[in-house]
This record gives sequence, structure tokens and C-alpha cells, in this order.
Amino acid sequence: MKPQFLIGSPVSGSGKTTVALGLLRIMRRRGMAVQPFKCGPDFVDIQYHTLACGRESVNLDAWLASRTHIQSVYNYYGERADVCLIEGNRGLYDGYNRMENSSAELSRILGIPVVLVIGARAIGYAVAPVLFGMRRFNPLIRIAGVIFTQVASPSHLVSLREACIDAGIECLGYLPVTEDIHLPQRHQGLTLSAKRDLETVIDRIADLVETYIDIDKLLNLCTRIFPCLYTLPYTSEVGIEMMCRPSANVRIAIARDPAFCFLYRENIDQLARRGKIIYFSPVYGSDLPEADYVYIPGGYPDLFARQLHRRKRLMEQLHAYVEAGGKILAEGEGMTFLARSFTVRQGGTAYEMAGILPIDCTMVDANPSNGYRTVQYEGIKLRGYENHSSVLISLPDVPSLVAPVYGLRGAETATPFFRYKNLVAGYTHWYWGESDIFSIWTNI
Repeated sequence: MKPQFLIGSPVSGSGKTTVALGLLRIMRRRGMAVQPFKCGPDFVDIQYHTLACGRESVNLDAWLASRTHIQSVYNYYGERADVCLIEGNRGLYDGYNRMENSSAELSRILGIPVVLVIGARAIGYAVAPVLFGMRRFNPLIRIAGVIFTQVASPSHLVSLREACIDAGIECLGYLPVTEDIHLPQRHQGLTLSAKRDLETVIDRIADLVETYIDIDKLLNLCTRIFPCLYTLPYTSEVGIEMMCRPSANVRIAIARDPAFCFLYRENIDQLARRGKIIYFSPVYGSDLPEADYVYIPGGYPDLFARQLHRRKRLMEQLHAYVEAGGKILAEGEGMTFLARSFTVRQGGTAYEMAGILPIDCTMVDANPSNGYRTVQYEGIKLRGYENHSSVLISLPDVPSLVAPVYGLRGAETATPFFRYKNLVAGYTHWYWGESDIFSIWTNI
């Protein structure tokens, strides 16, 4: 038995991340091991979670992964924790097809209750039918209680508590209107200075949460049997423990620093099950390690374009590595480091990059498309999420554009999927938690 819950809201922008960070920091202060998770493919919130509690957050996405895999991942990472906290995304029931892949669906799959967070700046007692509807809409989703944010006054709070009584939902507390709490903008790398600023904000949030929210009551209401039970049919004989054992002879180099930080925890652990992980930093001037595979994830290279432009030796090493048949996977904005040039702002410098791919990338007038993606190439099928801020100035009419990438509804997208020798690259961040990413090189 341990406390397990998902933080959800009727709509986005209600304060889920704020409440989650406060709770994570408080439990860390109390000496509790809390395992954070994030519903969906988000890369930013998981970095905030990790900073708040000192434990890496894990993505759970019912479109990227099977139900069985999600249950395996949840049980695996939650096993050594005292508390499991999942931050939902969007509105509680917002999925790609009604509630499919929604936060509510994740709550149902794992059998854990929901703690609602509702922004109350523009509502009082009228929140009662909202609460009643959230409680009664789906009997398989259990609402443990509600936390209100942006509460303006004691009388405002009285109205909200009365709404909870009449709707039959526990009020677990609130956060008052506070003007001095501002989370970083979404497109901001977590540099050392940004981390220090965020640490201060998280501590401030935690102080408020401890003062105004009944944390012990929340934890008691959300205590459930662990591990979660697998829902039938059980679709896989291979859970989180993969059949293969790490090989000391396989070396996997991963770019990881403030510019390249969009990483799924389970992807990294899958790689670690196959070989030895070696991290290197393009921003801070690392050389390319000796490796059998190189992984360059997405992140914020636009914020560090000048520094990356100066890493001539690393670019030469990458170029030589590819020409010698080295295997590289570059995703999202990580692909821009391998382009010919990268323009960050209107009238700014077109920074010369590694020049391995015959493409030019720009942030100027960029209107990128985001969303779930699939690709199938010679029998290899991958699922992922496209999320980037740059675009290609033009797609090259060369054989390296090898496979179409499809969107959620099966329509072909303009998203590129490149191959050059043993380099595979594109704007999509692929999830390979339950697949063999090394198979992408089998037919190359």
C-alpha cells in the first residue's frame, strides 16, 4: 500500500504543474521518496519534476505505448518509492479520440484516483455543477478530492467549500492568488542560472502548499494497493525487464546538456540495457566519445547556437564518424546540429553547423506542426511525438528523404525522415520503450 494519485484539471491552465511541484518538494523535505510521472509526451514538466524532488520523472503515454507497457513502467519505477505522483496533461478527459489517451484514461489503466486542481479566479459556488459532473461522469474514474488555485479571499474560499459539500467532493485545500510565482516560459533551457531561479520558485510554492493544503489527508485518501494490477488481455510476455543483458562491448554515446535535454527516461534505460551509456556535451565542448551508436536528442540548440557553431572539432568528429559508417540517431532540434546552417532570428547570423545533412534550419517565421507521428520503413515501425520550434527552409530533393511520416489520423505529414549512410534523423522524438531501436539500422 502506498499513496498514488494523478493530478488533473477540467481544463488546461488551472495550476496542475504548480501544485505538482509544491507537493514533490514537500515530500522531499519530509524525507519521502516520491516518484514523479507525466501523462503524455511532454519534455519540459519532467525536468521540473526532477528538479523538485531529485528523482527523474517518467513519461506515461497511452498512444506511444501499449497498456501493458504503461503498467510495467509504472510498477517498475514506482516500486522503490514511498509515493507515486502523476501530473496529467490538458483537460482530464481530453484525448485524441474522446477520452482515449487522456489523463482520465491513464488513471483508469493504473487504477489510481484523481486529485482535481481547479483555477477559481473567475468562479465561486458555480463550480458545484462542474465538480458534480467530474465526479459522476465516469464511474471508473475516482475523484479523491479537489484543490483550488487563485483563491482571492476567505469569503471566496467559503463559497468554494460549500460547492464541494453540495457536489460530494472533499476539499483538500487551496492556493491563494499570488503574484510572485512565475514558472519559466516553456521555451527556456534549464541553464544553471535558470535552475537556481526555478529552485527558488519551487520552494515558494512548497511553502504555500504546506500552509494551505491538507497533505496528510490527501495522502491518506489516495493510498492504494501497489503494484497496479495488469488489465486483461495481457498483451506482452516481455515487461519492463527486457530479455537482453547489457553488453560491456556496446558503447552508446548520448548528447546531454542544456541544449540537448529532451529525453524519455525509459528510452535511456532501454539503451542502458543494451550497452554502456557515455554522455557528452556539445555545448560545453566535449569531444565525441568512442561509440558504436550516437544519440542526439532534441532540446534548445537555438538558445546555444553560437556556442554550438564554435564546436568545430566536434562537428568534424561527427562528420568523420558518419562517413566511416557510424550509427547516429538525431531527433527533434537535435537534427539542426547536423544541418548546414541554423538561423535563430530575423536578420541574424546563419550559424554554420556540422553540414552532414543537406538542409538549412531556421527559427524565422517558423510555423512548425506538432503532434503524434508514426513512421514505417522496411518493416520497422516507430511511434513518437513531433515538437520543435525550427523549420527547414526547404526540403532537399535527394534520396535521403526516405520514408513518409504519418499523423494521428493516418494522414501523411510534411515531417521529414532522413537517412544518410547510417545516420537517421528527423523532427520526431521517437519512443522505443517497448521496441528495439537498434533495428532501424538492420536494413540500412
